[in-house]
Amino acid sequence: MACACREWRRAQRLFKSSEITEEFKKLSFENFRTAGKHPSVKDEYVQAYPDVCGRRRNSIALLGNPGSGKTHLLTAAANDLMRRLHVPVLYFPFVEGFNDLKRDFTLLEDKLNRMKQIEVLFLDDLFKPAGGKPRATEWQIEQTYSIVNYRYLNHKPILLSSELEAEEIVRMDEALGTRLLEMCQDFLVVLKGNSFEINHRLEGMV
Repeated sequence: MACACREWRRAQRLFKSSEITEEFKKLSFENFRTAGKHPSVKDEYVQAYPDVCGRRRNSIALLGNPGSGKTHLLTAAANDLMRRLHVPVLYFPFVEGFNDLKRDFTLLEDKLNRMKQIEVLFLDDLFKPAGGKPRATEWQIEQTYSIVNYRYLNHKPILLSSELEAEEIVRMDEALGTRLLEMCQDFLVVLKGNSFEINHRLEGMV
């Protein structure tokens, strides 16, 4: 019983420092509706993590349309990593995260160091499009490259979601994109289909 309590407290500390919201902490593979979804959407990454975490190809990317479950599934993976394997995870939503940093540059150095050093970085909605076009400032790309390159060189895993295709990520910045795709090569899932087939927000409308 004492051991179980220690494990629970340890997991709670990891959740608190992850910056994952209380609502997102409830997300799991069990409460994701899989009917009609891509057959490759599984929790295989969490199962493989102890074997791959120290390798170059140790990361996972889910690419696809909005509402296809990318954030849900990667949050479920992050929650499992913290709860079951006690792996520290840091959540960083690309648009909101950089907006927060831009408003207060005093946070920048500490936040970038955390993003480099944390055992697993969850990078959500990379280069999220606006008006159908991928968006990122030169400053955002520069900071993201610094983080990704450090993690690439030091074999630190990334959980990545993006609405862009792999080729579009590379076009945004080749050095950054090719590093990410190499890291995610063994766990790269593209969620395809029309919006009414894969967008959980539109389920039941047709």
